[in-house]
Amino acid sequence: MFELRLLCPEERVEPVGDALDALDALSVSVEDADAQTDAEQALFGEPGLPPPKEGWQRSRVIALFNDEAAAKHAGVVLQAQEFFRGCAVLGVAPVPDEDWVRLTQSQFAPVPITPEFWIVPTWHEPPASAKQVIRLDPGLAFGTGTHPTTRMCLRWIAQHPPSNQRVLDYGCGSGILAIAASLFGARDVDAVDIDPAAVQSTVANAEANRAHVHAGLPDEAKGEYDVVLANILAMPLKVLAPLLCSHVAAGGSLVLAGILERQADELKDAYAPYIALGVADSEDGWVLMTARRPLQ
Repeated sequence: MFELRLLCPEERVEPVGDALDALDALSVSVEDADAQTDAEQALFGEPGLPPPKEGWQRSRVIALFNDEAAAKHAGVVLQAQEFFRGCAVLGVAPVPDEDWVRLTQSQFAPVPITPEFWIVPTWHEPPASAKQVIRLDPGLAFGTGTHPTTRMCLRWIAQHPPSNQRVLDYGCGSGILAIAASLFGARDVDAVDIDPAAVQSTVANAEANRAHVHAGLPDEAKGEYDVVLANILAMPLKVLAPLLCSHVAAGGSLVLAGILERQADELKDAYAPYIALGVADSEDGWVLMTARRPLQ
Protein backbone atom coordinates (compact mmCIF):
# COMPACT_ATOMS: atom_id res chain seq x y z
CA MET A 1 0.00 0.00 0.00
CA PHE A 2 1.23 3.52 -0.86
CA GLU A 3 0.20 6.98 0.30
CA LEU A 4 0.06 10.14 -1.77
CA ARG A 5 0.69 13.22 0.40
CA LEU A 6 -0.57 16.65 -0.65
CA LEU A 7 -0.54 20.16 0.78
CA CYS A 8 -3.72 22.15 0.14
CA PRO A 9 -5.23 25.44 1.28
CA GLU A 10 -8.57 25.14 3.06
CA GLU A 11 -10.72 26.06 0.04
CA ARG A 12 -9.12 23.30 -2.09
CA VAL A 13 -9.59 20.41 0.33
CA GLU A 14 -13.11 19.43 -0.74
CA PRO A 15 -12.53 19.36 -4.55
CA VAL A 16 -9.21 17.57 -4.09
CA GLY A 17 -10.86 14.99 -1.80
CA ASP A 18 -13.65 14.43 -4.33
CA ALA A 19 -11.08 13.96 -7.10
CA LEU A 20 -9.11 11.45 -5.03
CA ASP A 21 -12.31 9.45 -4.49
CA ALA A 22 -12.87 9.44 -8.25
CA LEU A 23 -9.28 8.25 -8.71
CA ASP A 24 -10.05 5.18 -6.58
CA ALA A 25 -8.20 6.18 -3.44
CA LEU A 26 -8.80 3.58 -0.72
CA SER A 27 -9.11 6.33 1.88
CA VAL A 28 -8.57 10.08 2.20
CA SER A 29 -7.64 11.83 5.45
CA VAL A 30 -7.06 15.50 6.25
CA GLU A 31 -4.69 16.86 8.91
CA ASP A 32 -3.59 20.30 10.07
CA ALA A 33 -0.26 20.86 8.32
CA ASP A 34 0.63 23.27 11.14
CA ALA A 35 -0.11 20.83 13.98
CA GLN A 36 2.28 21.09 16.93
CA THR A 37 3.28 24.63 15.91
CA ASP A 38 2.14 28.11 16.98
CA ALA A 39 -0.05 28.23 13.84
CA GLU A 40 -2.07 25.12 14.83
CA GLN A 41 -5.86 25.57 14.58
CA ALA A 42 -8.54 23.79 16.57
CA LEU A 43 -11.73 22.78 14.74
CA PHE A 44 -14.65 21.84 16.97
CA GLY A 45 -18.02 20.38 16.03
CA GLU A 46 -20.79 18.27 17.51
CA PRO A 47 -20.66 14.51 16.89
CA GLY A 48 -22.99 13.39 14.14
CA LEU A 49 -23.08 16.84 12.49
CA PRO A 50 -21.02 18.12 9.51
CA PRO A 51 -17.62 19.57 10.42
CA PRO A 52 -17.50 23.38 10.73
CA LYS A 53 -14.87 23.45 7.98
CA GLU A 54 -13.59 20.98 5.42
CA GLY A 55 -9.98 21.60 6.46
CA TRP A 56 -7.41 23.91 7.93
CA GLN A 57 -5.74 26.97 6.39
CA ARG A 58 -2.89 24.64 5.42
CA SER A 59 -4.15 21.08 5.19
CA ARG A 60 -2.16 17.92 4.67
CA VAL A 61 -4.25 15.52 2.56
CA ILE A 62 -3.21 11.86 2.62
CA ALA A 63 -4.66 9.35 0.16
CA LEU A 64 -4.00 5.61 0.24
CA PHE A 65 -3.67 3.52 -2.92
CA ASN A 66 -3.10 -0.17 -3.54
CA ASP A 67 0.17 0.35 -5.41
CA GLU A 68 2.81 2.95 -6.17
CA ALA A 69 1.79 3.38 -9.81
CA ALA A 70 -1.77 4.33 -8.86
CA ALA A 71 -0.57 6.84 -6.27
CA LYS A 72 1.86 8.50 -8.69
CA HIS A 73 -0.77 8.56 -11.46
CA ALA A 74 -3.23 10.31 -9.12
CA GLY A 75 -0.60 12.95 -8.33
CA VAL A 76 0.05 13.61 -12.04
CA VAL A 77 -3.68 13.84 -12.82
CA LEU A 78 -4.31 16.25 -9.95
CA GLN A 79 -1.49 18.60 -10.95
CA ALA A 80 -3.12 19.06 -14.35
CA GLN A 81 -6.41 20.30 -12.83
CA GLU A 82 -7.37 23.96 -12.45
CA PHE A 83 -8.74 23.33 -8.94
CA PHE A 84 -5.31 22.07 -7.83
CA ARG A 85 -3.91 25.61 -8.11
CA GLY A 86 -2.25 26.54 -4.82
CA CYS A 87 -1.77 22.88 -3.87
CA ALA A 88 1.41 20.82 -3.93
CA VAL A 89 2.34 17.14 -4.16
CA LEU A 90 4.59 16.34 -1.19
CA GLY A 91 5.43 12.85 -2.36
CA VAL A 92 4.52 9.18 -2.57
CA ALA A 93 5.71 6.74 0.07
CA PRO A 94 5.09 3.09 1.00
CA VAL A 95 2.95 2.43 4.05
CA PRO A 96 4.61 -0.05 6.44
CA ASP A 97 2.80 -3.35 6.85
CA GLU A 98 0.81 -3.51 10.08
CA ASP A 99 -1.48 -5.96 11.76
CA TRP A 100 -4.39 -3.56 11.35
CA VAL A 101 -6.84 -5.74 13.26
CA ARG A 102 -4.53 -5.96 16.27
CA LEU A 103 -3.71 -2.24 16.01
CA THR A 104 -7.41 -1.30 15.93
CA GLN A 105 -8.26 -3.60 18.80
CA SER A 106 -5.47 -2.12 20.92
CA GLN A 107 -7.31 1.22 20.84
CA PHE A 108 -10.38 -0.22 22.57
CA ALA A 109 -9.83 -1.32 26.15
CA PRO A 110 -12.51 -2.30 28.70
CA VAL A 111 -14.49 0.75 29.84
CA PRO A 112 -15.48 1.10 33.51
CA ILE A 113 -18.97 2.49 34.14
CA THR A 114 -18.91 1.78 37.86
CA PRO A 115 -16.31 -0.29 39.76
CA GLU A 116 -18.51 -3.37 39.17
CA PHE A 117 -20.04 -2.58 35.75
CA TRP A 118 -17.85 -2.68 32.64
CA ILE A 119 -18.14 -2.57 28.85
CA VAL A 120 -15.67 -5.13 27.50
CA PRO A 121 -14.71 -5.85 23.85
CA THR A 122 -14.82 -9.53 22.98
CA TRP A 123 -11.03 -9.75 22.63
CA HIS A 124 -10.49 -8.73 26.28
CA GLU A 125 -11.11 -10.64 29.49
CA PRO A 126 -13.39 -8.85 31.97
CA PRO A 127 -11.59 -7.23 34.93
CA ALA A 128 -11.69 -9.19 38.18
CA SER A 129 -13.90 -6.52 39.80
CA ALA A 130 -16.58 -6.74 37.08
CA LYS A 131 -19.85 -8.25 38.30
CA GLN A 132 -21.94 -6.93 35.40
CA VAL A 133 -20.47 -6.93 31.88
CA ILE A 134 -21.70 -5.92 28.44
CA ARG A 135 -19.68 -7.48 25.62
CA LEU A 136 -19.57 -4.94 22.79
CA ASP A 137 -17.19 -4.38 19.89
CA PRO A 138 -16.88 -1.14 17.88
CA GLY A 139 -19.28 -1.14 14.93
CA LEU A 140 -21.28 1.04 12.57
CA ALA A 141 -23.77 2.19 15.20
CA PHE A 142 -23.00 4.77 17.90
CA GLY A 143 -22.54 3.57 21.45
CA THR A 144 -19.57 1.56 22.74
CA GLY A 145 -19.30 3.15 26.18
CA THR A 146 -16.30 5.30 25.28
CA HIS A 147 -18.24 8.56 24.80
CA PRO A 148 -19.18 10.60 27.91
CA THR A 149 -22.87 10.71 26.94
CA THR A 150 -23.07 6.91 26.79
CA ARG A 151 -21.14 6.47 30.03
CA MET A 152 -23.44 8.89 31.88
CA CYS A 153 -26.55 7.05 30.67
CA LEU A 154 -25.08 3.71 31.69
CA ARG A 155 -24.13 5.08 35.10
CA TRP A 156 -27.68 6.31 35.59
CA ILE A 157 -29.07 2.86 34.72
CA ALA A 158 -26.65 1.17 37.13
CA GLN A 159 -27.59 3.62 39.89
CA HIS A 160 -31.34 3.36 39.18
CA PRO A 161 -31.84 -0.32 38.21
CA PRO A 162 -35.11 -0.59 36.24
CA SER A 163 -36.16 -3.79 38.01
CA ASN A 164 -39.41 -5.15 36.59
CA GLN A 165 -39.95 -1.91 34.63
CA ARG A 166 -40.85 -1.15 31.02
CA VAL A 167 -38.02 0.74 29.26
CA LEU A 168 -37.73 2.60 25.95
CA ASP A 169 -34.36 3.36 24.33
CA TYR A 170 -35.15 5.96 21.66
CA GLY A 171 -32.34 6.32 19.10
CA CYS A 172 -30.74 3.09 20.25
CA GLY A 173 -27.63 3.01 18.01
CA SER A 174 -25.70 -0.09 19.07
CA GLY A 175 -28.40 -0.95 21.64
CA ILE A 176 -26.02 -0.54 24.56
CA LEU A 177 -28.52 1.32 26.78
CA ALA A 178 -31.32 -1.15 26.03
CA ILE A 179 -28.99 -4.05 26.80
CA ALA A 180 -27.96 -2.45 30.09
CA ALA A 181 -31.60 -1.91 31.04
CA SER A 182 -32.35 -5.58 30.38
CA LEU A 183 -29.32 -6.80 32.32
CA PHE A 184 -30.29 -4.59 35.26
CA GLY A 185 -33.69 -6.22 35.51
CA ALA A 186 -36.11 -4.45 33.17
CA ARG A 187 -39.25 -6.43 32.43
CA ASP A 188 -39.71 -5.22 28.83
CA VAL A 189 -37.24 -3.22 26.72
CA ASP A 190 -38.06 -1.56 23.40
CA ALA A 191 -35.16 -0.11 21.37
CA VAL A 192 -35.97 2.02 18.33
CA ASP A 193 -33.92 3.90 15.74
CA ILE A 194 -34.52 5.56 12.37
CA ASP A 195 -31.49 3.68 10.95
CA PRO A 196 -32.19 0.04 10.00
CA ALA A 197 -28.47 -0.72 10.46
CA ALA A 198 -28.74 0.40 14.08
CA VAL A 199 -31.74 -1.87 14.57
CA GLN A 200 -29.76 -4.82 13.17
CA SER A 201 -26.79 -3.92 15.36
CA THR A 202 -29.01 -3.78 18.44
CA VAL A 203 -30.53 -7.18 17.70
CA ALA A 204 -27.08 -8.77 17.24
CA ASN A 205 -25.59 -7.13 20.32
CA ALA A 206 -28.58 -8.04 22.48
CA GLU A 207 -28.37 -11.68 21.39
CA ALA A 208 -24.63 -11.74 22.12
CA ASN A 209 -25.31 -10.48 25.65
CA ARG A 210 -28.38 -12.68 26.22
CA ALA A 211 -30.42 -9.55 26.79
CA HIS A 212 -34.16 -9.49 26.10
CA VAL A 213 -34.64 -6.48 23.81
CA HIS A 214 -37.24 -5.80 21.13
CA ALA A 215 -35.67 -3.61 18.42
CA GLY A 216 -37.41 -1.82 15.56
CA LEU A 217 -38.15 1.47 13.85
CA PRO A 218 -39.58 4.40 15.87
CA ASP A 219 -43.22 3.57 15.15
CA GLU A 220 -42.79 0.40 17.19
CA ALA A 221 -42.54 2.44 20.42
CA LYS A 222 -46.01 1.95 21.88
CA GLY A 223 -47.68 3.38 24.95
CA GLU A 224 -46.06 4.52 28.18
CA TYR A 225 -42.80 3.41 29.79
CA ASP A 226 -41.36 3.57 33.30
CA VAL A 227 -38.05 4.77 31.84
CA VAL A 228 -37.47 6.61 28.54
CA LEU A 229 -33.82 6.94 27.46
CA ALA A 230 -32.64 9.09 24.53
CA ASN A 231 -28.95 9.65 23.82
CA ILE A 232 -28.92 11.61 20.58
CA LEU A 233 -28.20 15.36 20.10
CA ALA A 234 -29.72 18.56 21.45
CA MET A 235 -31.56 19.65 18.30
CA PRO A 236 -33.45 16.38 17.68
CA LEU A 237 -34.11 16.12 21.43
CA LYS A 238 -35.82 19.52 21.31
CA VAL A 239 -37.92 18.51 18.31
CA LEU A 240 -38.84 15.20 19.97
CA ALA A 241 -39.90 16.76 23.29
CA PRO A 242 -43.68 16.18 22.88
CA LEU A 243 -43.19 12.63 21.58
CA LEU A 244 -40.68 11.51 24.21
CA CYS A 245 -42.71 13.00 27.06
CA SER A 246 -45.86 11.29 25.81
CA HIS A 247 -44.12 7.95 26.36
CA VAL A 248 -43.22 8.64 30.02
CA ALA A 249 -45.66 6.97 32.42
CA ALA A 250 -46.86 8.62 35.63
CA GLY A 251 -44.03 8.32 38.13
CA GLY A 252 -41.67 7.40 35.29
CA SER A 253 -38.24 8.82 34.42
CA LEU A 254 -36.99 10.63 31.33
CA VAL A 255 -33.22 10.43 30.73
CA LEU A 256 -31.66 12.58 28.00
CA ALA A 257 -28.05 12.80 26.75
CA GLY A 258 -26.11 14.17 23.80
CA ILE A 259 -26.36 17.66 25.33
CA LEU A 260 -23.49 20.09 25.72
CA GLU A 261 -23.32 22.06 28.97
CA ARG A 262 -24.14 25.29 27.13
CA GLN A 263 -27.32 23.70 25.72
CA ALA A 264 -28.85 22.71 29.06
CA ASP A 265 -31.06 25.79 29.39
CA GLU A 266 -32.36 25.33 25.83
CA LEU A 267 -33.45 21.79 26.70
CA LYS A 268 -35.08 22.91 29.95
CA ASP A 269 -37.11 25.48 28.04
CA ALA A 270 -38.08 23.02 25.28
CA TYR A 271 -39.35 20.46 27.81
CA ALA A 272 -40.89 22.92 30.31
CA PRO A 273 -44.45 22.59 28.90
CA TYR A 274 -44.31 18.82 29.52
CA ILE A 275 -41.85 17.99 32.29
CA ALA A 276 -39.20 19.68 34.50
CA LEU A 277 -35.72 18.70 33.35
CA GLY A 278 -32.62 19.09 35.49
CA VAL A 279 -28.92 18.30 35.12
CA ALA A 280 -28.16 15.00 36.85
CA ASP A 281 -24.56 14.39 35.74
CA SER A 282 -21.77 16.00 33.71
CA GLU A 283 -18.57 14.85 32.07
CA ASP A 284 -16.08 16.47 29.68
CA GLY A 285 -18.43 19.32 28.70
CA TRP A 286 -21.50 17.10 28.28
CA VAL A 287 -24.50 16.82 30.62
CA LEU A 288 -27.10 14.20 31.46
CA MET A 289 -30.57 15.65 32.01
CA THR A 290 -33.35 13.79 33.78
CA ALA A 291 -36.92 14.34 34.95
CA ARG A 292 -39.61 12.37 36.74
CA ARG A 293 -43.26 12.66 35.74
CA PRO A 294 -45.42 13.27 38.83
CA LEU A 295 -47.78 10.54 39.95
CA GLN A 296 -51.30 11.35 38.81
